[in-house]
Amino acid sequence: MTQQPPEYPEYPAPEYPAPAQPQAAGPQAPPQYPQQPPAYPAAPPTYPGATAPIAPQYPYAQAAPQIPTIPPTPQPSQPPQPTTAPAAPPPSEDPTHPHHINTDARRIHLSHQQRHTDATAVGNLLVYLPNFLCSLIVVGMVSALFGKLAILVILLWLASGALVFHRPTESALARRLLHLRYPTPQERAKIEPVWREVTARAGVEGRNYELWVEDSDSLNAVAAAGHIVGVTRFAMNELPNGELAAVMAHELGHHVGGHAWSGLLGYWYALPGRIAWRVLKAFSVFVFHVSRAFGCFGVAFFVMLIGGIALATVSTLYGLPLLILAMPYALAAVGRRAELRADEHAAALGFAPMLASVLEKLHQQERHEQAAATALNGGAPVEESALSKLLSSHPDYHTRLHHLQPYLQPQRPY
Repeated sequence: MTQQPPEYPEYPAPEYPAPAQPQAAGPQAPPQYPQQPPAYPAAPPTYPGATAPIAPQYPYAQAAPQIPTIPPTPQPSQPPQPTTAPAAPPPSEDPTHPHHINTDARRIHLSHQQRHTDATAVGNLLVYLPNFLCSLIVVGMVSALFGKLAILVILLWLASGALVFHRPTESALARRLLHLRYPTPQERAKIEPVWREVTARAGVEGRNYELWVEDSDSLNAVAAAGHIVGVTRFAMNELPNGELAAVMAHELGHHVGGHAWSGLLGYWYALPGRIAWRVLKAFSVFVFHVSRAFGCFGVAFFVMLIGGIALATVSTLYGLPLLILAMPYALAAVGRRAELRADEHAAALGFAPMLASVLEKLHQQERHEQAAATALNGGAPVEESALSKLLSSHPDYHTRLHHLQPYLQPQRPY
């Protein structure tokens, strides 16, 4: 009998998930993005501990965003320097200054009579007349040493006055006596437009004159000989062009009125007499020191000798030498009058307000000089004597400003 194996119960087989099949390598389709990128914050997010913000990278970005830089913290040893405002332009280059004028080139109407000899110039020549006569006597005495050529020497001296209007002589005079120089190209570019405006208003040919510069830090100008107009470096660089024009118009007034050439001509013809006076003065001082060696007798003899010579000279020349004693005061009075006439000339050209401002600056300059003299005098004020006022060649500030008042007042319409 065959033994049958035991029968076991049948259980259902467990179901397991099918293993994932590996995908074949191949091109993948690009991900789909929206047509408009979503809005992101303008500033990149910051993270703790980071020294600089990190910008996230986006696939649709056209350009990498600029990461702002953090300025370095200043060290205690190097404090941050404060920023300074730009310096204001000097008055000479400030077009907004109230005394700035337009110097653009324009048509010029030249006057028929560009020069004349006014009463001040004639008075200047008359005042120099005694000095001229004394110089003529001195030249005559010196020419006697040349024998028959004495007349020729005198005539040559009389004709030498024409050198005042000789351009090379004027240039030598400007360099040697007035310490002037020719302007540089930069300086010429600054003063020539101003001079052109001044001469255009006056109807004068400006090319007939020569512009010079004095290396000085004071406010001043000069008109000399027949064609010299000089200004200081301070006036050229520190004054507005309107005030510089007023100064140059003042000097042009000296030329137009004949003050410059008459003053120089009188000085030239008085020069031999001045030289003879200095020689006699030096000789008198020498004789006086020698006479002191002989005591009172020597001094008395010296006084009698000098007194006799002076009396003989005065009686021989009909008292002419006595007029020479008053010459410095007369020349100073004529010079003050010439300054007022030159001020009127500048004011008539429309520069009265500018000239008044220049006079105020000159007044302030004089006050600073007086303060410096007072400090050197130990604090005691230095008073100007009456004789020194009479010898002044320029009027005081208040007198000049008073004569400018008619040009400073507004004109009433008719």
